[in-house]
Amino acid sequence: MLGGYIGEICQRILNGIVRQLARLDPNPNLLSVIGLGINVFAALLYGYGWFFYAGLVMIFANIFDMLDGRVARLTGRVTKFGAFLDSSLDRLSDMIVFLGIIIFYSRDTQYHSTLYAALTGAALIGSVMVSYTSARAESLIPKCDVGFLRRPERVVLLILGSLTVWPESNHPLLNKMPATIWLMAVLSYWTFGHRLYHTWREIRELESAAEVAKLESQENKPQEKKEAKNLRLGHDPV
Repeated sequence: MLGGYIGEICQRILNGIVRQLARLDPNPNLLSVIGLGINVFAALLYGYGWFFYAGLVMIFANIFDMLDGRVARLTGRVTKFGAFLDSSLDRLSDMIVFLGIIIFYSRDTQYHSTLYAALTGAALIGSVMVSYTSARAESLIPKCDVGFLRRPERVVLLILGSLTVWPESNHPLLNKMPATIWLMAVLSYWTFGHRLYHTWREIRELESAAEVAKLESQENKPQEKKEAKNLRLGHDPV
């Protein structure tokens, strides 16, 4: 109940922002590009180790990511290219943010960690494969949006992990970015595997249905030929 109430408030705030932006009649594609720029700024903050501030910027960046499509619909400027651009820049934003984290753990500082640089790279590859399998599968089956760690969940997890980073604190609930990286890496591949399995199962069901339809068609052909012959001879079909 509380979650629904908070969600409703957020939707009202977001709708108000969309209406104000729509009055300016901006190009939705420009909003998508600006959103990418904000994510690049977040990546720079990650690279310098300012995780908490990067998390705040990520909140703003992803609010911006939601605006372009809504503004496009409200102003009647929805285009196929706009949808393609928005999706493409979202993927690019994800990769740039992960790259910022990789750079941080690769730098020669007290926080240098080959393990976490590699895990972040693995999470980056996993996130790309989750998006790719969905896009590729939907050229074969109607829908493939299964799995836990889709982009919204991944972004929320990253923001929450970033906001816990206070290097000077020893509180057990803070500095959970390493745990966040482990979760993103593991759950990305879990989601990737889930989508592979889902697509395999859906394709098998489609192929089975097509085979059944083919067999039924072949079984009906002798009866259809008999009826056609009876019609030519002037007999009523039985």
